Amino acid sequence: MKKLTLIAFVLFTGLVTSNAQVTVSPGLRGGLNLSKLSNIDDNGLKSDFYVGGLVDIKFNKYFTLQPELTYSRQGSEGRYFDDQNPNFGVPAKYELDYLTVGAVAKFYFGGKGFHILAGPSADFKTSDNFGEYGFDPIDFDLSIVAGLGYTLPNGLTFEARFKQGLIDIYGYDGLDYDDNGDYYYDDVILNQVFQIGISYTFKTK
Repeated sequence: MKKLTLIAFVLFTGLVTSNAQVTVSPGLRGGLNLSKLSNIDDNGLKSDFYVGGLVDIKFNKYFTLQPELTYSRQGSEGRYFDDQNPNFGVPAKYELDYLTVGAVAKFYFGGKGFHILAGPSADFKTSDNFGEYGFDPIDFDLSIVAGLGYTLPNGLTFEARFKQGLIDIYGYDGLDYDDNGDYYYDDVILNQVFQIGISYTFKTK
């Protein structure tokens, strides 16, 4: 198994670096967020935006690594139920804003503009309005993203991504106690975001 892993790593490294002149180009990105929180009743999509910068590290015509720094406005829209409105609730917009540090790997089909992408991001909360509803989300999330894109020869890229949070927004591990003091599993609440946007990479010589 170790030999197979080593061989696979060597082959991948050779594919990335063979006949390659690595180029590094800065860029900008932004677009529309359609976000929600999982496992919450009466929870709908919240539309907002994301904006940030990127560094395009092109190893060859097939593979690019793209570190990113992005400000992302997330959350959800739904209804808030309290003692005064126990049956129907009141409209609520839950806002969760993050500064995300991530990196996506892009794989280009045939070395042309169409590509798939995937990668992780670390999300640091910058603000929220959950205090208005008596809640207090934690300050950190870890996410994965995956998507599709198309890059024009001039450096303009159109992308669609799905971003899935991996940590409960309250730091909850899914285990709770019932009235008898026994453990039971309850649903965790995760960030989910569908992103549609564009980016532009500045050409470098």
